[in-house]
Amino acid sequence: MTNVLTTNRLTLRPWRVEDASAALNVYGNAEVTRWLSPEMDQVPDETAMRLLLQQWIAEAARLRAPAGRWAIEHTADGQVIGGAILLPLPPGQEDLEVGWQLRPDLWGHGYATETTHALAAWAFDHDVYEVFAVVRPGNTRASSTVRNNGMHWVGETRKYFGLDLQVFRLRVADLDAAAPPSAGPPGRD
Repeated sequence: MTNVLTTNRLTLRPWRVEDASAALNVYGNAEVTRWLSPEMDQVPDETAMRLLLQQWIAEAARLRAPAGRWAIEHTADGQVIGGAILLPLPPGQEDLEVGWQLRPDLWGHGYATETTHALAAWAFDHDVYEVFAVVRPGNTRASSTVRNNGMHWVGETRKYFGLDLQVFRLRVADLDAAAPPSAGPPGRD
């Protein structure tokens, strides 16, 4: 069961089927879906989005804390602005992925950092010692965002989803504001 998490500006709550229209503004946008891992096609319409939300809701009901799927809601106005995940990564389900997807018009406002830190704190409160973000090479915006979140580049792999991915890790000590910033992959941004 996905729990409700809050930050200064955001409420991370379980998805609802009635979120389909707002979710389509995120997952119906090619600028969002082109970078997702596993690969995901752009959601074509509200009916398809509703079906996908039903799948996510059913999946979240089977997950054990701290794993889950959340709608990201702007607390001030109740508007759904994105989605977030804390899910076991294949193939072994032993690594926990933290991720977010936001409407492109809201990129650059710090919502990804707030979301990442809320999900990481939730995981760390459940005896998880590290969370990972996987980023497709070329997604310089996400690579920069995860480093700004305090995550550290650990390498590249095809282990997850059969895709070439950059892997970043966040541990409890990395959330310390005094911790040095993370470097990116050698020779790349």
